This record gives sequence, C-alpha cells and structure tokens, in this order.
Amino acid sequence: MSQWSQVQQLEIKFLEQVDQFYDDNFPMEIRHLLAQWIESQDWEAAANNEAMAMILLQNLIIQVDEQLDRVSQEKNLLLIHNLKRVRKLLQGKYHGNPMHIAVIISNCLREERRILAAASMPVQGPLEKSLQNSVVSERQRNVEHKVSAIKNSAQMTDQDVKYLEDLQEEFDFRYKTIQSLEQNDKNSTLIKQEMLALQAMLNTLDYKRKEVLSKIGRVIHEIDMLMSNMLTEELLDWKRRQQIACIGGPLHGGLDQLQNCFTLLAESLFQVRRQLEKLDELLTRLTYDGDPIPVQRPQLLEKVNFLLYNLFRNSFVVERQPCMPTHPQRPMVLKTLIQFTVKLRLLIKLPELNYQIRVKATIDNNRRFVLCGTHVKAMNMDESANGSLSVEFRHLQPKEMKTSAGSKGNEGPHMVTEELHSISFETQVCLYGLTINLETSSLPVVMISNVSQLPNAWASIIWYNLSTNDPQNLSFFNNPPAATLSQLLEVLSWQFSSYVGRGLNSEQLNMLAEKLTGQQVSYNDYQLSWAKFCKEHLPGKSFTFWVWLEAILDLIKKHILPLWIDGYVMGFVSKEKERILLKDKTPGTFLLRFSESNLGGITFTWVDQLELGDVTFHSVEPYNKGRLSALPFADILRDYKVIMADNVPENPLKYLYPDIPKDKAFGKHYSCQPNEVSKPSDGGGKGYVPSVFIPVSKILNDSTEPHSPSDLLPMSPSVYAVLREHLSPTAIETAVSCKLSHS
Repeated sequence: MSQWSQVQQLEIKFLEQVDQFYDDNFPMEIRHLLAQWIESQDWEAAANNEAMAMILLQNLIIQVDEQLDRVSQEKNLLLIHNLKRVRKLLQGKYHGNPMHIAVIISNCLREERRILAAASMPVQGPLEKSLQNSVVSERQRNVEHKVSAIKNSAQMTDQDVKYLEDLQEEFDFRYKTIQSLEQNDKNSTLIKQEMLALQAMLNTLDYKRKEVLSKIGRVIHEIDMLMSNMLTEELLDWKRRQQIACIGGPLHGGLDQLQNCFTLLAESLFQVRRQLEKLDELLTRLTYDGDPIPVQRPQLLEKVNFLLYNLFRNSFVVERQPCMPTHPQRPMVLKTLIQFTVKLRLLIKLPELNYQIRVKATIDNNRRFVLCGTHVKAMNMDESANGSLSVEFRHLQPKEMKTSAGSKGNEGPHMVTEELHSISFETQVCLYGLTINLETSSLPVVMISNVSQLPNAWASIIWYNLSTNDPQNLSFFNNPPAATLSQLLEVLSWQFSSYVGRGLNSEQLNMLAEKLTGQQVSYNDYQLSWAKFCKEHLPGKSFTFWVWLEAILDLIKKHILPLWIDGYVMGFVSKEKERILLKDKTPGTFLLRFSESNLGGITFTWVDQLELGDVTFHSVEPYNKGRLSALPFADILRDYKVIMADNVPENPLKYLYPDIPKDKAFGKHYSCQPNEVSKPSDGGGKGYVPSVFIPVSKILNDSTEPHSPSDLLPMSPSVYAVLREHLSPTAIETAVSCKLSHS
C-alpha cells in the first residue's frame, strides 16, 4: 500500500493536519494524482543537489503533462483547469530554484510519515502535544489580529496628520490675511473678529496636535507591548519548533506568518516615523507657547527608533540550520572539508532592502576551525519561491586549523562529538537614515573529521535539542542534564518515522525503555542520564544503547526498508516476550526481531511442536548487512530451509505473527519467483546453469552446539534437485549447515 493510500485512511483529526501543509507551493491534487511516482523519487537527495532537482522537476512536469492528456480525453474541465494552473506554477515558480520544490515535497512526505506514525500511537507524545497546544494557536491568532489593528490605527493617524496639515495651512492663510488687514486698520471690528476666530483656530490646532501625538503614542505603545510579549513568545516558539523538527519532530511551519507580522509592524513604525517627521515640518512653520510637538516628538521618535532596532534584530533568523547535502536527515553535524548549506531570512520584507544586505558567515572564535568557500552573500527576494528576503550559503566548508605545535586538535570520538560550535552571521541594514547591525547564530553544531563519528555526533544533537531551548549553550556537555524518558522515547520514534518511514508503537517503545533502564518504569517520572544513553556500554555488551539503535536504523534503511514500512518487522521484542507471543500459535508461525547481541543484525524465530505436544522455539543466527547485501531478506524468508534429523530440507516458516501467510506478507517483495527446479542439461548450451543462494540450517537433536559455517550456499536449482534425489540427508549435511540456536 502506498504511503498516500495509508494517509487517506487516517481519522479526520489527522487528515486535518495533512491538509495544513499542502498549499499552492505543492497542491494536493498533484500529490494525489502522482502518488506512486512521487514516492518512488529521492526528493531528499535532490533537495541538496541542484542538477538532480532540475531533472526531477522536469520529470514532474512531464508527469503532469501526461495527466493533462488523460483528463483531456475524459473532458474533466475542473481537473484540466487545475492541472494547467499547477503546470504554470511549476515552470514559473521553481525553474530558477528547483531545489526548493524538492525541499517542499521531501518535507511533505516526511510529515506524512510522522503523522502516520503518530496515528499508530495510542497517545500523543508529550513533546508533540506541547507543540500543538491550543493556547499557542490562540496566541498566534491574537498576534495576527493585533498586528492588523495596529496597521489600521497607523493608517488612521495618517489621516489625522493630513487633517492637521490642512488645518495649519488654513491657519497660515488666515493669519497672513489678518496681517495685511492690520496695516490699514488695527482697531476695526472685523480685525477683532478675525483675531478671535484665529485664536479659536489656534486652540483647535493645539488640541489636534495633542490628539495626533496621543494617537501616535498609543500606536507606539501597542507595538511595544506586542513586541515585548506575544510576538517575542511566538518567535521563541518557532525557534523551539525548529529545534524539534531538526531531530525528526513535526515540521515547523509559521515562519511566513511571522514574516507577515514583522513586516506589517516595521511598515507601521516607519509610517509613524514619517508622521513624526511631518509634525517636525509643521513645527518649523508654526509654534507657540505650550506647543506639545517640541516636548513630545523627540521622546516618541527615540522610542520608534528603539523599536525598529529591536524589531530588525529579532527578524534576522536562521531559516534552515546547517546541514551536509550528503546527510540531509542529520542536520547540525558537519564534517571537515565537506560542504554544507544554511539559509537565513530577514522577516522584515521590504522591497528597498532587496540585494542591499550583505551577510557574512563565520565560525565561533575559538580559532580551531575556519570556514572556506563563499562566506559573504547578498540577501534577495528572487531565490526563494515564496519571495522572502533570504540568502542561502551552499558552498561553505569547515576546516580544522593546525595547532602551534603543527598537529591538529584532539580528534577522539568523545571529545569531538560532545564539543559544540556555532556558525555566526552578521550584516548591516541602512534604511531611511537608520543604520542597524544584525547578528544571529545557528543552533550548536558538532564537527567531525571522520564519518564513523557521525552516530555519536547525531546523538549529541538529539540530546541537546531535546533537553534545552537555549540556542547558544556551547558548554552544554560540560554537565549535560538528564532527559525525561517519555520525551526521549518520543524522539527515538521520530528517528524511525523520519529516517525509515515508520515510527515505533507502544510495545516497541516499552522494549527500548526496558533496555535503557534495565527495568519496567513509569515513562513520566524516570530521568535518564546522557551517559546511559550514549556513553556507557549495555550490560554484557561492547557497545552503547545508541550505537546499537543507530546500527538498526542503518540496517532498515539499506536492507529491509519495504518490510519495515509495511509493518511486518516487529523488531524490538525481547527473547522472553517473543516466546510468550509464539507459544500458543500454529507451528511454523514466526516473527522478525533485531538482534540484541549483534550490531545491525536481524533474526527470525519460529515455533515448532515436538512429538509429545511440547513446543520449541528456533532462532536463526542474525543476518547482518554483509549477508543481506548478497541476498534480499524477503528472498531468504521465501527460500529458507531446515534439515531436521533425517528428513529432507523444508521451509519451517509458514505464518508471520500472528497468522499472516508468509507469501501474502512478503510476496510482493520477492526479487523474483523461485525458479522451477530442472535437470542439468547434458549438452553444452549457450549459457551456464543458473545458480541461486539457498539458506539452509541444520537442527541437531542430540547436541546444543550448532555448526557454524556460512548459511548461504551458492547452488543451482537443478543441482539441488539432483542432490535431493541421489544423496542422503547426512551427505547434504556435510555440504550445508548453519549456526542455529534453539530451546
């Protein structure tokens, strides 16, 4: 079943979440019509490879054209109209930046997988629940409402200033008229009446000046309150959501809404600034005793400039954290001399700033690393599909500097993977007489010099972003805090949903919890240390919990991904639990689990029945990536044979737990149907006799010590048939056997 088919079967509350991230950037019609094709492409790789992204974009347009031809024949007018619109969008919006559509589609697919994983969980995890808090959503709506109200107030004040300007022009005219009349007769009744009228007009002017200044003051106060409270909280929440998304959590939407708020506030502040400049202009033409403008205007202007400085400083954000194109799902882990990408955005989108802001990238100033490549670029509105004012660095490389002694710094695995660094960015905005210096930094990154350090480095990134919302605590691992087990398990499930397409259910998480703690504990109260997670070896093992789990992720990704996505790999189940599950099942029922003693190994255990009615369990020696590279795991399950005492070889695997016929579960994943067994030809044909790998095990009834040669023997079907016809099982045993544990 395709991922999109699974999405369509979700409950309405999950479908509403899906609806939120499909918009005009990537319409849902295309996702629906091209579901299988879209899921078969590597959008993650294309998101960091422009040539590949361009090819995928062109192929996507071709797919849309084919759909257009089909619906044109069906005369579906509405769909024809929508597909033409989408085609125009794809060609116009993404032709200059094909990687952007790859990022969008990759994120949509990832978010679908996360939602599917969340739907399979009995309860929503604590981290995700906090990110979807109704109070937060209500605050977002309040911020947008208040920003809109502030913008309207500023525009209304514009009208008041214009009225004040008109009133003052009328006053100037009447004042000059009286001056000309006074030259003839200063004591006339007309002059006295005009003077009284002029005084009344001056009183009105004074009142209107005070009123305008009061309204400007209220607008400034509203902006100040909004920036100090709700907008700051919104920005911090977005940064926290970004942290969580970086370690596999829900996508962090909302930046476009923040940009809209920041831009409207900046426009309002500049509008107020112009109003104050207009008042200064009116002041030069007319002032009087008790005039409020010279008293209040300087204070208001100072406050406006202060708010603009703060607004600009907060608007400079890292939109996409540093990430190596070779490892798109491991952001903030950077390898020396390997390029990484990072994207910044100014949330104040003003046309006057396009190509006017040059951003410089540097690494933290401990002088151990430097950045090579293009590290100064101009922000612009052309590279982003949504027209945001942004800049993307695509060719930066960290380089480790030699020490004074001529050798590089300490590259031990723990020293490197627990040492945090920061990529910093600085620029300067010059606008309307203001000069504002801006600075921001990435979330802490981990530098590695060898790809073997990647697992531990990623563990550091997970632990940091799970445990703190401080964006710049580079000394975090001097004394790393403990993490709540419930939150850690949620993040571990995200590793599976984001990296291999299917998260973990409550039973699988229970097994991981017991492995981490050595006991059954309450998720909510238990605090787990960093050492327990990543530094201390598991009891009786030569590796840590995280190294064991990372090896399983790698195994799934490279060798059993379709089986995992289909949900046929139970995986995380202890030996004790698997026997409880299998003991009452039909003989031949089996399940798949990950090895607890071998890194990156998977095994299967089946239940069998003895002559007296007792049950026994058999577990084959775990298959690792070396063996699975030679033969697909689904084919192993199909062709696996066991020699029992003097019996001929047979496949003991009948039903996948709980009762799914094996071929029904795995049939579509077989690389090919088993070849018909035939006799070897006598003559010299053109080709060779075809050969296949057949996994065979020998179960010894009189010994608990199994043999241990390889369990995969190259053998043609015809030769195997001849062996069965002409050799005894004992003879076959000398050629074929495998280590197999039983109880």
